[in-house]
Amino acid sequence: MIVVCPIENQIKNQWTQPMVKDPFLAAAIEQARKSLSEGGIPIGSVLVHEGAIIGRGHNCRVQTGSAIDHGEMNCLRNAGRLPARVYQHCTMYSTLSPCPMCSGAILLYKIPHVVVGENKTYCGAEEYMRSHGIQVDVIQDHECIDLMTGFIATNPELWNEDIGN
Repeated sequence: MIVVCPIENQIKNQWTQPMVKDPFLAAAIEQARKSLSEGGIPIGSVLVHEGAIIGRGHNCRVQTGSAIDHGEMNCLRNAGRLPARVYQHCTMYSTLSPCPMCSGAILLYKIPHVVVGENKTYCGAEEYMRSHGIQVDVIQDHECIDLMTGFIATNPELWNEDIGN
């Protein structure tokens, strides 16, 4: 099953596909590919503070057997324990629209900006984040879309398990 954002959510804060890929999105895609190479779900994330990546992660639900080891949660864990003021000046990059659980963590730590690689294959809690003042930019990156489309087509049961269906 593919869950799609309403068209108005796909257009809101959407960037045009850049000629040169954002290096932070590229790092998140690298994490997604790492998960896929480990037999996991290809979702990657990086946490950026003052122009530097301070945390990297990828969906490890399959690898660790943990129901909560989503890409953004894994990234936050790998960033380590940080002062609140650090999170409040970060941007979270994710290859896929964050689910309600991951969006809740983003909100909890007051991360003010989220860059989403794509929301065509799954629309997470973007409106929830926006309603709490978080800037959410959706890129619709072709590589992110292709990664998830291919994965969902070949692993529909695992994908549905990941999103709670």
